[in-house]
Amino acid sequence: MGNFSTAYVLETFYLSDPYAVLQILAAGIFGGISIGSSVLLGAVFILLFYALVGGRAFCSWFCPLNMVTDAANWLRRKLKMNQVDLKFPITRNTRYWVMGLGILMSLLTGVAAFEFVSPIAMLHRGVVFGFGAGLAGVALIFLFDLVVLKNGWCGYFCPLGAFYSTISKFSVIRVEHDKDKCTACMKCKLVCPEKQVLHIINKESGHITSGECSNCGRCIEVCDDDSLKFSFKIYKTK
Repeated sequence: MGNFSTAYVLETFYLSDPYAVLQILAAGIFGGISIGSSVLLGAVFILLFYALVGGRAFCSWFCPLNMVTDAANWLRRKLKMNQVDLKFPITRNTRYWVMGLGILMSLLTGVAAFEFVSPIAMLHRGVVFGFGAGLAGVALIFLFDLVVLKNGWCGYFCPLGAFYSTISKFSVIRVEHDKDKCTACMKCKLVCPEKQVLHIINKESGHITSGECSNCGRCIEVCDDDSLKFSFKIYKTK
């Protein structure tokens, strides 16, 4: 029972979105909002799981907005639309500014700011209760990814993706590259929603260590050389 911010599982324990909980904690500083210890514990569990094990897997395996963004990317391929080069300054670091802004606005307004306008929440509410005004927000994400910028929302604006990118630097499940098998066909970079993380392709063997890798496995699926695979990365301490 619940939603993607907080859910009560099997009437036994809570699982909570750590970024949503951070917003609530920030909102509570001046707004007098309190949060239960069971919800906090649920947030800590989720944070530790993605930080130490799953990496940014939420974005590729659990986020319901993938249905929208993947549909936009599928239609782009069908229509053979090339990515439009943006003429205004924007980088993938923009999402980290949006993440910080979400915390700041929560502090100043006394409400969980991003949760109030989150397209993820809009989609969830629309599926369960029927779409109203939230349909416009979801449609805007679809059109932005389709017409303006490939993987635009997830890659450039989503604060939740930025949060999981930040905490997952040391997660143990990683994509591993074998240079000896690689023929530099670059099919992996064509399908990767975060192609900047594949900088070691055809250069060196090793794991993709960037927290921005969403562990989606698309690169592994299209690699005809079997040079990419999921494996466990063991971090050595000095």
